[in-house]
Parts: sequence; structure tokens; C-alpha cells
Amino acid sequence: MIPLGPVAAGRLTRYAPFLAWVCWFAVVWLVVVMAFDLAATVADHWQIAVAMVFGSYIAGSTPMGGGTVGFPVLVLLFDGPASLGRSFSFCIQSVGMSSASIFILCSGRRFLAPTLLCACAAAPLTLPLTLWLLVPLISDAGVKLAFGCIWGGFGILTLVKLRETLAFDRTLPAVSTRFQLVTGLLVGLLGGVAAGLTGVGADMVLYSTVVLLYRADIRTAIASSVIIMAYCSLLGALCSAGMGRLNPEVLHNWLAAAPIVLIGAPLGSFIMKLIPRGPTLVLVACLCLLQLLYILRSTASNAWALAGALGAVLAMNAAFHALHVAGRRLEARTTRAAAPD
Repeated sequence: MIPLGPVAAGRLTRYAPFLAWVCWFAVVWLVVVMAFDLAATVADHWQIAVAMVFGSYIAGSTPMGGGTVGFPVLVLLFDGPASLGRSFSFCIQSVGMSSASIFILCSGRRFLAPTLLCACAAAPLTLPLTLWLLVPLISDAGVKLAFGCIWGGFGILTLVKLRETLAFDRTLPAVSTRFQLVTGLLVGLLGGVAAGLTGVGADMVLYSTVVLLYRADIRTAIASSVIIMAYCSLLGALCSAGMGRLNPEVLHNWLAAAPIVLIGAPLGSFIMKLIPRGPTLVLVACLCLLQLLYILRSTASNAWALAGALGAVLAMNAAFHALHVAGRRLEARTTRAAAPD
């Protein structure tokens, strides 16, 4: 047996919880597939497994959950109902983004604990209510449009503010803890609605707030967004199961893709530490805009629907701009307060 040096031994100890999680899940997945004779079913759903190779990288390295790939693949390309895309997003992110979150915690990467903890406390107030009360009132086309508008608006934000946000280097926000707590509550409430409606979005809400309002480093913002989406995905999966919305097709797609995201999402988180952030964010922004155009083309059946969708995208970017202006004012105020008399 080759002895480990002190550095290697330290890293192995640090990442032991992550390795234990990966091994445990892999064994459970294999037992379930073998015990219930599901190998052929998993093989039949290979397309979603291939799609989630890219989706899991996106989940771990950007403020977009893996559902932003899984949802359009199942709903737009495979012509499934929006409920399938939403439930699959919850289930697959419960594995992939949880895996990435454990990796982030083991690595010691910074995240915004006060904002994140309050967001996690507030999300259970709106996410279950959205699933229970709002989702049954909205058509499949409405959910698709909501998904496209949310991520289309975010794509525009990313491209417009990319150069400025890449320059932010605050690992900790220059605002009070009380301010972070209040902001976290609002982020959790709004993120719970977005996630309950489409299966994704809580991560984008937190990321946008942290970057535009706190003017924090993107890596810190992404780490925080991954953790909140893992939490909301677990919550959404549990609520969906309790409401009887996890049908066999959701579970079969999940079984096929789960081993991919188990490794792919933390791998994306690791790669994000090594490569420039700009190209990846440009890539996901372009993906967001392409999804929006495809959804508008296939779903906005009349001028009123098209106008409403475009109005929603503009309203989102107006909200983003307001956050950006508020962030600049907060930074200027903090700078003046810190300046010597």
C-alpha cells in the first residue's frame, strides 16, 4: 500500500463526506436498478442521460440548475408536459446540485451564509403553496412561457452586465448582517415561487441579488446559488411526491440521469475554479436566449401572448436594473462611510 503524504491525506479527510455520499448513492442506485429489473428501462432513457452530461456541468458551474437543460429537453424536444419537466427538474437537481453542494462545503469555498440561511427559511413558505395553488391554474403553455421569460431575462442581464460583474471581487458583502437577513427572506420568498412554477429559478434569484446588490464575486454568488437550488429541489421533490405528482416517467428519466449528475455537477463546480468565468457565462446566456426564442416560436400563439411574454422579459430586466442601481448606491455609501475624515 502506497503511503499518502500529509497534503494528500488532508485532502482525503476534507472530502471524505463527499466521497461517502457518492459511494452511498451509487450503491443504492445500483441496488434499486438490479432489484427491480430496471436496467432496460434505464437504457431506454439514454437521451436524457446524454443531455444531463451538459446539464450537470451547467448546474455545478453556473447559477442555472440542471433543470434548465432537463426541462427544455423533456418538454420542448420530447414534447412532454410541463409537469414532467418541473418534477424531473426537482428530482434530478436533488441529486446533482446536492452533490455539488456537498463538494462546495467540503472544499471550504465561501458562500453568503446569512442570506442563504434566511432564503432557505423563507422558501418553504411559498414553494409548496405555488405547487398546490398556483400551478393547477396555469396551462402548460403558460408554464413554458414563464420558464422562457425567466431565463431569457437572465440571459440578457448576463450579457449586458458581464464585463462589470466579472470585475466584482468582494468575497463578503459590504452590507450589514441585518440587511443580508432581510434580503435573504425576500430572495427565498420569490425564489420559492419561481422554483414551484418551473422547477428552477431560486438559484437565479439569489445569484442576481448577490451580484447586483452586494456586488460580490461571481464564484461566491454561484456557490450560494447552487446550495439554495439544491435545498429548493429537495423541498420540491418531497412536495411533489406528497401531492402524487411523481409519475413513473419522471422516475425512469431520473434513474437514467442520476448517476451522470452525481459526478457531473461537482465536476462542473471544480472546473469553475480553474477556467475563466466569462466564456461559461456567455455560453449559458446564449442558451437562455435560444430557449426563449424557441418557446416564443412554439408557444406564443397570438400577438397578446407574445406581447405579454416580451413585457415580462422587459419587467425582469427593469427589476435587475433597479437592483444594479441600488447596489451602486450601497457601494458608494459604504465607501464614503469608510473614508477617513
